[in-house]
Amino acid sequence: MKKKKRLGILTGGGDCAGLNAVIRAAVRTADSLGWESVGIQESFGGLLNIKRSRVLRPVDVRGILHTGGTILGTTNHGDPFNFPKRTSKGTEYADRSGEVVRNFKKLGLEGLVIIGGDGTLKIGLRFQRLGIPVVGVPKTIDNDVAATQITFGFDTAVSIATEALDRLHTTAFSHRRVMVLEVMGRNVGWIALHAGIAGGADVILIPEIPFDIDKVCAKIRDRARRGRRFSIVVTSEGAVPKGGVQKFQAAAEAGREARLGGIGEIVSDRICDVTGAETRAIVLGHLQRGGRPTNFDRLLGTRFGSSAVRAAIEGKWGRMVALRPPSIQLVPLEKAVAHIKRVPKGSDVVRAARDLGISFGD
Repeated sequence: MKKKKRLGILTGGGDCAGLNAVIRAAVRTADSLGWESVGIQESFGGLLNIKRSRVLRPVDVRGILHTGGTILGTTNHGDPFNFPKRTSKGTEYADRSGEVVRNFKKLGLEGLVIIGGDGTLKIGLRFQRLGIPVVGVPKTIDNDVAATQITFGFDTAVSIATEALDRLHTTAFSHRRVMVLEVMGRNVGWIALHAGIAGGADVILIPEIPFDIDKVCAKIRDRARRGRRFSIVVTSEGAVPKGGVQKFQAAAEAGREARLGGIGEIVSDRICDVTGAETRAIVLGHLQRGGRPTNFDRLLGTRFGSSAVRAAIEGKWGRMVALRPPSIQLVPLEKAVAHIKRVPKGSDVVRAARDLGISFGD
């Protein structure tokens, strides 16, 4: 029997809904086209220790379409090009990319399907340049990967944030309070913007538009004068006041970025101080990442997984699958990671929000 060609599959960065849909589609597509899939566990860690890698058959991906997270495990630290190691002298960093290349060959792989966000895809591009054939799949709830209209995981995150706002509306109205919801969004405000509009927010604060807290308070006072004695504020975790800096809740640790967080509490306290309104701050946090993916993310993840494997089998390496409605297209990895996709200040979505009377604090 002719030996099947092998394709590695790994997930990197933060988890999000729809990852298992991609894995399922990739494994089943590869099998139908006569290829064997190898699941690389714990992101690139599975290529530093090949005992973490295993063959994935169609039976291994049954029943995972509707589940959150990733059956392969993931991590948002442990870059093989700058791998952290704790020593008696502290944390030291080493380039272990050569081990990854050697283990890739030991596993007999033709290439890798790398499912991740901006950081993971940049690592994938570096390995592509070292001779490991790569096809990328864009994944992030932040929706900040360039060259694709949308990433899977984003729709689920927005749906969860919107439901939270629906629930906050009832308690805000009942108690005549100002409710401040902090959602994820390190450098971009896509989640806050979309959920804020869909959830009927009165103020939306995003990293792309620095805010003036006095203007936020003016909006809330104006609502009170008109008899609307409650308000809903949505803020990205990376939102920043004019002339200020982002709020971090923890310093950077070995191999990890410093954690953003706390802007919601700051905004809430300032609103209370300036307007006298009773306020509450809620941090949605990792709830946005978990749970069942929406039907949109299940379908998009499936389309991405299938298209990525077909690209690999056709030898179209060094590309990323991207949604360019109405079809899935291939774009160069270099173009996909050249910059992050920010919310355009003059976009029709921002204009629509302003037309509805939503304040951005500017």
